[in-house]
Amino acid sequence: MKKWGRILAVAALMISGASAANASDMATPEEAKELTIKAMALVESQGKDAAFKAFAQEGGEFLPKDLYMFCMDLEGVMTFHAKKPQLAGKNLMSFNKYGDMLFKDMIDKAKADGEGWVNYKWPYPGSEEIREKASYIKTDAAKSFFCGAGAYK
Repeated sequence: MKKWGRILAVAALMISGASAANASDMATPEEAKELTIKAMALVESQGKDAAFKAFAQEGGEFLPKDLYMFCMDLEGVMTFHAKKPQLAGKNLMSFNKYGDMLFKDMIDKAKADGEGWVNYKWPYPGSEEIREKASYIKTDAAKSFFCGAGAYK
């Protein structure tokens, strides 16, 4: 029995260590905001096509920790998603799987303020747990679309 106790204790330490390592890989809301601002500066200086290519580059500067860029037009059509490219071209205006109309809220924020935080609930990576998340979104100069990145709170 002592052997099993030691094995369980070691397993528990390994699991808790893995959780802590995963937590350190999670970005902060401030990092999400900084990434969004940097991303939109690239859109403005090099155009959407070049920016979207940079946003998708594995190991690139626009995919740090758990962050990634997504972009949407003001009608609700996803124009770019770094982690789920199959969403491009889909209208997500009425998406409400976790109790929030997050994309509608993002569009409203983009139209009203041009940039800012949108809070919503989203599944936490590696689990079924729904947690609070916030995305910082920012429109292009013409206010025809926005990009954003989100972090768990």
